Amino acid sequence: MSVIQIGLVDMTGKIDVDLVHNAAMALNLQVQRDLPQFWPITATVMYLPNPKKVPAGVWPVQLVAKLPPGEGGFHSDKHKQPFAKVIASKDDNTWTIDASHEVLEMLVDPYGNRMQSSVAIEIVKGKIQDGTGQFGYLVEACDPCEANNFAYTINGIAVSDFITPHFYDPVVTPGTRYSFTGALKGPRQILPGGYISWVNTEIDEWQQLLFVDPSKPPTIKNIGKADPSKSLREWMDSLAAAQQINRDSRKVNTPKAKALMKYSANRLAALDRVSIAKGKLYA
Repeated sequence: MSVIQIGLVDMTGKIDVDLVHNAAMALNLQVQRDLPQFWPITATVMYLPNPKKVPAGVWPVQLVAKLPPGEGGFHSDKHKQPFAKVIASKDDNTWTIDASHEVLEMLVDPYGNRMQSSVAIEIVKGKIQDGTGQFGYLVEACDPCEANNFAYTINGIAVSDFITPHFYDPVVTPGTRYSFTGALKGPRQILPGGYISWVNTEIDEWQQLLFVDPSKPPTIKNIGKADPSKSLREWMDSLAAAQQINRDSRKVNTPKAKALMKYSANRLAALDRVSIAKGKLYA
């Protein structure tokens, strides 16, 4: 099996070099240790120090200062090769979660058209539950659990939770993990701040379940027929509903999310002190 190579590169020139390097190492560990436990993917993530150079065969993940309104990050393909862009700021380290999100989704579905058939879902009295039909879901590895509230850390770097293939199982099975962290407790569960998209073949249209605001019940919206000139992911990202999710959900700033980022900062500082001390051993 060939190894997919991903390169993390700071296009802004303003992000701390050590942080970008540490983030690349953490993402490399995530795609080599965590992701393959559930998805048959072989990949590496490296730090690219020169924003003007992308080695042959490497899928770039570019840290940028701004993107179109409503987008915190996206992945697509250009010149027949997947790539991603993520908004990053030296004043907000949550970009590492967004970078992880895009890397994971790019690996699970490089060209934005992967579908999985599973039991239909519906909303009854404000609650998400299984229906009686069957939907064709667009496979997005992080969307159902994408809010910062459900992230975890690798060596002090905050990274995104992600679904496992069991997310599409017909029923709950004891002892089964539906997301890597276990935040998802059953198939087709959508956590606050998340969403999911599917084609409803009975009406021949695409729909989305949006759980944007944790204080409000989830909603289902009809979004019509897909644009055949674009990948499903590219088309989804152009919709107002998806832009609302990207704007509002990934930055859910709950006490739990704040505690995670505080721990992340303290852990990175501690590991930096350890690396300095270790460096002195070889001086």
